[in-house]
Amino acid sequence: MSRLNPPVSVTDHRAGPDDAPVTLVEYGDYECPSCAQAQPIVREARRALGKNLRIVFRHFPLSQMHPHAVRAAEAAEAADDQGKFWEMHDRLFAHQDELEDADLVRDARELELDAALFERELTTDMHVDRVREDFRSGMRSGVNGTPTFFINGRRYDGQWDLENLVEALEAEIG
Repeated sequence: MSRLNPPVSVTDHRAGPDDAPVTLVEYGDYECPSCAQAQPIVREARRALGKNLRIVFRHFPLSQMHPHAVRAAEAAEAADDQGKFWEMHDRLFAHQDELEDADLVRDARELELDAALFERELTTDMHVDRVREDFRSGMRSGVNGTPTFFINGRRYDGQWDLENLVEALEAEIG
């Protein structure tokens, strides 16, 4: 069984309490249809477990299959600089067919970000190192496709439909 490497830290994108008994880490790709299908399941699992679950997202863009995935991940990082990572995260998955730079800047405007700053960060590849860092951590953790989930640091290879995922998460609560 693969282990998460490195473990979750304050540099990760986290939602939910840091002291939650269960942490679900997802390695995902904003252009991956399966990742988009997983998002409402993860959201519902978070709602079902409430304060018992912390969600973490790490970038794993499969750029050979998904040519816009790296840029979309950079856009999420640029939005994070303005405090709106999760809002951009949700928007990117909801609009996977609109990931050109102009689309990303439009998304930034619609999220009421400083669009000029956002665009400048994209055009200078300011966040590419962060995206690569997440990708390398996925490789060290045995990730070879998306979405890949880890529950409390251990790779989850079960079905990620709502019932099975919640069951696995609840098993960790004890």
